[in-house]
Amino acid sequence: MNTVGTAVLLAAAPAGRGRAMDAASVLPALAAVPPGVLTGTAAATVVELADPLDPQTVLTRLRAAAASPGPLVVCLAGQLHLDRRQQLPHLALARTTPATLRYTALPWHWLAGELGARQPGTTTVVADLAADPDVWQRLTAAPGLLHPGPGTLLYGRVVPAPRKGEPTTPEYLRAWAELWRSGARLTPAAAHAEAAARARTVAPAPEPVFLAPPTARAPGPGPASTPGSAPVPVPAPATVPGSAPVPAPATRPAPAPESASGAAYAPRPTPGPVSTPVPAARPVPLPAIPPAFVPATPPAPAPTSGQAPVVDPHPAILAAAMAGRHGEAAAVAAAWEHEALRRHGPRSVEAVHWTEVRADLARLSGEPARSCELWLAAAEARLGLGQRSDDPDVEGAVDRAHHQWEQIGDRDRARALGPTLVGLRRRVPGRRPGALAALTRRMG
Repeated sequence: MNTVGTAVLLAAAPAGRGRAMDAASVLPALAAVPPGVLTGTAAATVVELADPLDPQTVLTRLRAAAASPGPLVVCLAGQLHLDRRQQLPHLALARTTPATLRYTALPWHWLAGELGARQPGTTTVVADLAADPDVWQRLTAAPGLLHPGPGTLLYGRVVPAPRKGEPTTPEYLRAWAELWRSGARLTPAAAHAEAAARARTVAPAPEPVFLAPPTARAPGPGPASTPGSAPVPVPAPATVPGSAPVPAPATRPAPAPESASGAAYAPRPTPGPVSTPVPAARPVPLPAIPPAFVPATPPAPAPTSGQAPVVDPHPAILAAAMAGRHGEAAAVAAAWEHEALRRHGPRSVEAVHWTEVRADLARLSGEPARSCELWLAAAEARLGLGQRSDDPDVEGAVDRAHHQWEQIGDRDRARALGPTLVGLRRRVPGRRPGALAALTRRMG
């Protein structure tokens, strides 16, 4: 059976004076490329997003594309802005303004999180971006700011956003489209080098930052990307089914009160047999975690002779999040969730555990709506597994979802999540009297 690929063509920029790149101008050139050429497969599905308005809509389309089993190519043109509160880059959408950035732009780590869950080597991102001064300053010092997640190949060009005059144009991505249409059978690394050279010819100044895997750097004096600092361990490919158990979830952690924020899960290391050693992350000092939120992990079988122990990824994921590398932390957690789904299936406590880890990472990155959404999913999944409504794991998930819902500043998002939360609160009233009544009052 022939493999079917997926291509996502995303071009986004604010309307009016905030537009720093004419992102949509490259879509006709990309649309003229045969779909199979974009993905290197006999057949392909193309998803085109031209100046989308809502980050949730973009996330939904990206998630659907990432769920496809074949090769995925994401062509991205747009502009990056830094959320000064979170210090995280966001891709501006059509309605984005400096005042509404957190609610109307797509966080870069959302993109990394969705793509990072895919099988390594099946995902390529080709990006042509303009960066605001804050992003540009950070990017030139640390190209790992745009780390795309484990297993995703990122080829791109980033230029500083023009302060005045006409918006810049995505010449680098246009060069990729021309190469694809020419019929040239180039490797991604060779296409990147050729596109970088053409973009320099069309727009020689200022010197851009070119992003590529270490083995595919663009020629010339411009800086190239390096891998993100302090890499977090990701699941190694298994050669023997069931050879590397995913760290088990919490058995019965104490539930979080609505007024208290949960802490990221950091279970004690669990040894287990693997067929391929997993690299350890560079040590980073970890913050203190309230004891109530450190779940006890049941022991796993000890490794047999000649096999390396599993490196517990939780401390390194938490360290990355606390160091501000939220995209990297989210992407690695998504990769472990994908591995848990592959090994144990969607109806498993292992998969639910990683949904809960991602929920708490969203809390740490200041995304209460996303955190609430994931905690709701975790609670529903635990109930679906047959856990009782008074089980501390179930109560804790609903309590945390309720608390995160109260932190949402976007009223539309809060209203959208409210009915699901009310439905769960009716089934899981929790230990604190009046939680449902307080919720329904706030819902109005």
